[in-house]
Amino acid sequence: MAKSKIKFICANCGFESLKWLGKCPSCDEWNSFSEELVEERKASVKKSAHAKEVKTLDSITELSEERIKFGINEFDRVLGGGIIHGSAVLIGGDPGIGKSTLVLQALAKLKEKVLYVTGEESLRQIKLRAKRLNITSTNILLLAETDLDLISATIKDVEPAIVVIDSIQTVYLPDLDNAPGTVTQIRECTNFIMQFAKKTGFSALIIGHVTKEGVIAGPKILEHIVDTVLQFEGERNHSYRILRATKNRFGSTNEIGIFEMHEDGLEEVKNPSEIFLSERDENVNGSVVTSSIEGTRPVLLEVQALVTPSNFGNPQRVATGFDYRRLSILLAVLEKRANLRISAHNVFLNMAGGIRIEEPAVDLAVCCSIASSYLNKPAKTEMLIIGEVGLGGEIRSVSHIEKRIQEAEKLGFSSVVLPKNNLKSIKQNNKIELIPVDSIIKAINIVI
Repeated sequence: MAKSKIKFICANCGFESLKWLGKCPSCDEWNSFSEELVEERKASVKKSAHAKEVKTLDSITELSEERIKFGINEFDRVLGGGIIHGSAVLIGGDPGIGKSTLVLQALAKLKEKVLYVTGEESLRQIKLRAKRLNITSTNILLLAETDLDLISATIKDVEPAIVVIDSIQTVYLPDLDNAPGTVTQIRECTNFIMQFAKKTGFSALIIGHVTKEGVIAGPKILEHIVDTVLQFEGERNHSYRILRATKNRFGSTNEIGIFEMHEDGLEEVKNPSEIFLSERDENVNGSVVTSSIEGTRPVLLEVQALVTPSNFGNPQRVATGFDYRRLSILLAVLEKRANLRISAHNVFLNMAGGIRIEEPAVDLAVCCSIASSYLNKPAKTEMLIIGEVGLGGEIRSVSHIEKRIQEAEKLGFSSVVLPKNNLKSIKQNNKIELIPVDSIIKAINIVI
């Protein structure tokens, strides 16, 4: 017998090596190489190539952007208004976070024929989940299969509008010698489904596992193959879930969908600002409210800070839902420009509700919450704080200021602290009081 050839592939980036390496030279990941068989391509008879017809850009007819709407506004918003015909969407998330529950609830609202392919659960288990979610639909067809050749034959026979693969780590191509779940199988199966969807016209919803770091299992090339990548985030011990698009060829990647987990499934949160502020305590130091733009929607949330004296040499800096390096910069600005000696204190920062904020418009709120806890003085409860903080202690303007002000006015806030330069871009007359500031010291004196 001919000896089978072996190669080692990095499960994080797809880098290939002839020998095992402790550290990947491409992505610097440790212990990520797995042993796989080398797939030899069968020699084919070379045919004479003929030039294909080319077309000019102007001669190509435009297709109407038809989308299938699931009827769940939060889900459709993240997808960009619905799922495009012939596209492939990859959904990732921690085990037990609710990926299969969300997909099953979305399919139940459709009138089109859909095929749900499960490789992890039996048909009886899917039926039990549907019963718990109160789902009764004759349009959902179930198939328990992992062989991709049999799955593709079923798709040709059934001709569904949407195909769900749960999960991509369980299906396999029988032509490949590698086991299901290996990098080669995941990559080739995803590419097969993607090309098959483009030719046939059905839309594919692919559910994928995630690694312990929170990224979708398999090489990054898996995310490059599909059209849209959705990340389902949230702690299993908390009821709120956030659906975020990290890649979308047919929509924005800034949109998020917020859901709340109940016994009978996921329920969309239509006004997340009220949810994030519902448990806020008044007259507590270290707590302020700010506004963040998630896609096209303003979200008000509570920023909590706790500053305590450090009994050890190195004080702790812990941030939840906020960039740790950005926190270090803001602490340095507070110490240098606002004369707050925080270098010998522990600082704990939390974005209430489990949401993660990336934009710099919450910088001023973070600084005010830290100053409130350090000075042991509560901030004004009916005041919203918006602004980016520069290294010189200046307050810089932010985008979408009118949307933030309208959301604050709708939820009953009496005043908004905002950058001075943003007053020029405000065209509407608002009943809420606008307090412009240009330095961090002025903002702290007003808020506290």
